[in-house]
Amino acid sequence: MGIYLNPGNENFKSALRSEIYVDKSLLLKYTNSVVDTEQRCLCVSRPRRFGKSITADMLAAYYGKDCDSSGMFAELKISTDKSYKEHLNQYHVIHVDMNTFCHKRDAATRLEITASQAVDLFHMEVIKELRKQFGECVKEDAADLPTVLADVNDVLGEKFVIIIDEWDTIFRENKLDTKAQDAYIDLLRGLFKNATSKKFLKLAYITGILPVKKYGTESALNNFDEFTMIQADPLEKYVGFTENEVRELYQKYEMSFEEAKGWYDGYVLGDHVHIYNPKSVVDSLRRKRISNYWTSTETYESLKTYIGMNYEGLKDTVVSMISGGRIRIDTGTFENDMVHFASRDDVLTVLIHLGYLAYEAEQGEVYIPNEEVRSAFVRAVKKNKWDKVIQAIEASDMLLKATWSQDEQAVARAVEKVHMDHTSILQYNDENALSCVISLAYYNAVDEYTLIRELPAGKGYADVVFLPRRNSEKPAMIVELKCGKSTRTALDQIRERRYAEALEEYKGNLLLVGINYEKESKEHQCEIEKIVW
Repeated sequence: MGIYLNPGNENFKSALRSEIYVDKSLLLKYTNSVVDTEQRCLCVSRPRRFGKSITADMLAAYYGKDCDSSGMFAELKISTDKSYKEHLNQYHVIHVDMNTFCHKRDAATRLEITASQAVDLFHMEVIKELRKQFGECVKEDAADLPTVLADVNDVLGEKFVIIIDEWDTIFRENKLDTKAQDAYIDLLRGLFKNATSKKFLKLAYITGILPVKKYGTESALNNFDEFTMIQADPLEKYVGFTENEVRELYQKYEMSFEEAKGWYDGYVLGDHVHIYNPKSVVDSLRRKRISNYWTSTETYESLKTYIGMNYEGLKDTVVSMISGGRIRIDTGTFENDMVHFASRDDVLTVLIHLGYLAYEAEQGEVYIPNEEVRSAFVRAVKKNKWDKVIQAIEASDMLLKATWSQDEQAVARAVEKVHMDHTSILQYNDENALSCVISLAYYNAVDEYTLIRELPAGKGYADVVFLPRRNSEKPAMIVELKCGKSTRTALDQIRERRYAEALEEYKGNLLLVGINYEKESKEHQCEIEKIVW
């Protein structure tokens, strides 16, 4: 066994020993189906903290020679599939994490090596292990990895499974070093995209945050099948934890699934599969606390940079999404790198790949997926000094207190101010805009409540159910905003709808909050009733 060639199964064994492990081994059923076919090249991109490295370790443990992984996989789902034994520990595996090379330090200077040196190191380190394994097949002066693999195949007939984790590191961390990027793309083309590579390649699995780089409209590696946060099917259930998997975990740990859903759900991929952020789910279960685990400084700094870019409509779009809105975009012009942005839509597309936004494919709309990510947006907004938004968020504590105390005039004034300060995007022209007003005005309610948004199509109103978190003494609330009607009509509407599903398990005080907006006077009125539910 080597570091890169046939690295064994210890890394995956570590994952299996962990307190929480969710079985994603049926991904191997798909990869087995494309071994040695025209579809053998897969690029699976997803955000940080979504289990990319564990998946790469699983593939290396399953396919790799020089180790026996039968005991590890015997209890996993893949063991019942007919393809299981055919491919188990059958192939030479090259498994590389590009972070390893890109963050190497020069032995003499202790400085990080350049991106070009990292590409050269990729060639040299893997060739060194191939020479140790295959001896005379590898020439002493060999310096080109694809050529060496072709030579080994020509002499011995050996074929390889090649796994590259964090494949896009050079594009993300060396954004302007086009010379290094070109050298890296040349290496990848040699490994995966020429007549010779077909002879030595059993399967290619590369994973990272970004899809394959485009040059113009053409992918640099157009023979890869790509599975992204925009189009993940049919592998969507392997991108993160599914809703059923998460529900079972929270039941096992005797924690609130509904509360976790508001914090970590929101990514809906492929055939309407709800995907949760695995790292945040695991952290919340192990710490017995549902909270924001997306807390690194890098998160806020990178998000601040992107939302602060000077593209028409970007700022208004971000405010609308913080308020719960959805925005239609065109994802097709993004060049799959961190440099070439031509429009608002390109910026929003990179945020999809980074996990800051979710994408609804049928409508072509982006949105902030959950409260954990929304809190990251708010911190980034504060760093960018978007004063009106910050004021609305800070004022939401006062609005909550006014609502609890049934101060109708104070509630009307607070909601009116949010509308007036953001009139460019909150035009009350549809139910989504009405809901944005409520969501932004009551932003800090997420500390006390789970928010359930209702958007009845074409009815001219929007409402939000505020369900108190477990062990909270706060009243449940239903806030309804109407346009050109009356507060009494809003309250009547609330009573008629009953909200049986949203309030099914709730017993206690319930505040009915009816707010009406008059178009001509631009005034808001509020009426609040308290009932026992």
